[in-house]
Amino acid sequence: MRVDYAAGEHTATLWKQVAATITEIEQLPFLEQLAAGTLDTRTFTHYLLQDGLYLNGYSRSMALLAGRTESRDEARFWATSAATVITEEEQMQQALLAEPALANARADILAGRDEPEPSPTTLGYVSFLLAGAATQAYGVGVAGVLPCFWVYAHVGKVLGTMAGELPQQHPYKTWIDTYGGADFDAATRQAVGILENQLAQTTPVEQDRMSVAFARSCVYELHFWASAHAGQDWNAGQFTMASR
Repeated sequence: MRVDYAAGEHTATLWKQVAATITEIEQLPFLEQLAAGTLDTRTFTHYLLQDGLYLNGYSRSMALLAGRTESRDEARFWATSAATVITEEEQMQQALLAEPALANARADILAGRDEPEPSPTTLGYVSFLLAGAATQAYGVGVAGVLPCFWVYAHVGKVLGTMAGELPQQHPYKTWIDTYGGADFDAATRQAVGILENQLAQTTPVEQDRMSVAFARSCVYELHFWASAHAGQDWNAGQFTMASR
């Protein structure tokens, strides 16, 4: 099942421009194994821990956007979305991490630390979003945060197609259902609509900046899942040694 979330010609063009990145995301082993229910528990736990760090920065980015827009409706949307991240999505993650297998993997990964350390990709993505929301034009900041809505909504539908009717015992059913559900769809459509309006009323130069921000965040989405699958950390030789 595929859903068209574009709100007009501008956002439709943006989505077409990142088609190659989206295809790479769809083909990630992480997502294929997630749909099949065969993804390693430690790998999924590592992803959840990194995503928890990411969501903290993501919610702060949306809170910044809420304070920058002159639209009351848009301010309400960003503020509500930031609160939703803090409550609903973090609560889902905490419930998953409380499951015995994931709790054991979490304890092993943290190795006595209270909190996980952000991976290079997590730190880079969060820093990019916060910088865009705080220092760039409002529309550029919107373009930066949008892929987390749009890509996750799209992936939720892709996973649903790959996995079929999920049995109750599927280990990742809760996660898949969250991002493939109607509530997340509605939020995604509203966010895409905000960007469509911003693109329609700005200059070609600003449109280009928004396009770049959107494309870069899509690449960050790709790298986020790939780095979680690789268990990325701050070991400088983690990837270079494997290629020699």
